[in-house]
Formats: sequence, C-alpha cells, structure tokens
Amino acid sequence: MIIEQIMKTHVETLTPQHTLKSAIELMRAKKIRHIPIVNENNEVVGLVTDRDVKDAAPSIFEENGSREEFAAPLQRIMQKDIITGHPLDFVEEAASLFYEHHIGCMPITRDKKLVGIITETDLLYTLVELTGGNQPGSQIEVKVPNKAGMLSEVAGIISSHKANVHSVLVYPDKENSEHKILVFRVGTMNPVNVINALKSEGHVVLWPNMPGMPS
Repeated sequence: MIIEQIMKTHVETLTPQHTLKSAIELMRAKKIRHIPIVNENNEVVGLVTDRDVKDAAPSIFEENGSREEFAAPLQRIMQKDIITGHPLDFVEEAASLFYEHHIGCMPITRDKKLVGIITETDLLYTLVELTGGNQPGSQIEVKVPNKAGMLSEVAGIISSHKANVHSVLVYPDKENSEHKILVFRVGTMNPVNVINALKSEGHVVLWPNMPGMPS
C-alpha cells in the first residue's frame, strides 16, 4: 500500500507570519494537532504541533504575565527540520520513520509542494484495515517450518473449509529461527473445523487453543 491511498489531501496550513493565536484557534476549530507551515509557493518550511503551542503559550497562572506571546509569529516556534514523504512511498516505510523518529505526523509533498498529510492515527487505522480487525471473524495462529510453500499449504487447508481469509501476517518465531508464525484473520466465528483440519495435517496451532480440541 502506498501513502497516496491513505493520506488526507485537505490540509490545514498556516504561514511563518501567522501568530501563535492563529495556530491555537485553528487547532481548536478543526480539532487537529499538527499544522504544516508553508511559504507562498505552498512548500513546507516548518511544522507546529499542539505540544509546540502548549510550550509557547503563556501560563494561565501568570497574573500579570504579558500576552505578547500570543502575537508571536510561528516562525519563532515552528519545527524546521521536518521529515516529509512522497505520495508513492510505501506505508510500511512511513511507519518505520514514525517509530524511529518519534513523530506524530508526516507532511506529504510532490515536487516540493504540499499535497497531503498522514498522522499516527491514519497509520493505526490502516493497520486495523490491513489485518481485518474491523471485520467479524476469527484469528488463527499457526507455527510452521521456515521454508517455502508453507503459507500456500496452510491457506489451502483453510480454503478447503470455505473460510474466507481477510488477511495474513507472517512474523518470525522468537524462540526458534527455523520456524515462523502465520496469523490468519478468517471470516468465520467458529473456526473449530478449520483448526481440527490444520492439526490433523500436523500443523501446530498456537491460537486459539480451545478446550476439547486435539492437540
């Protein structure tokens, strides 16, 4: 999946000359936490987050505190070292950048122009969609030897029982590098027959481990 498929194309922006007050009002009105800062050519030159705003805003406990901070231009508080993405970048690569750099959003540019934005919420929702977690069904985890053909073999057994596969994930077995774990999300609320079939073919089903079923 590429970023273009999940990014928001309507992006609220401000310029470096806008004030802290403008950022606060925009965040409240649109219920957003990130505002890309652009120049007259719609090129990203900075980013302001809700944390930046909180850090820059005057304390409510300052009885005689100056309110000049609200008139401060965003140029003073915006983050200037911004990680951006391209619409054709892969979502999983973007997710790695979010994790590695502890960022909450990523402006998306094409030919240096802002064309969209993705946030950590967008990535989380995409994960739910990719794993089929938003669809009714069951999860089956199968431990198999780490060799070619195992995914096809297990999927064939599931298919033979007319269970529709919503998604498949593969991850290494941390206890034994010679095995891997296949995680199937299937469109049935009662996977007992599928699990019995998998076990009868010699496969190790890690989940669900249901009472009364053959081990």
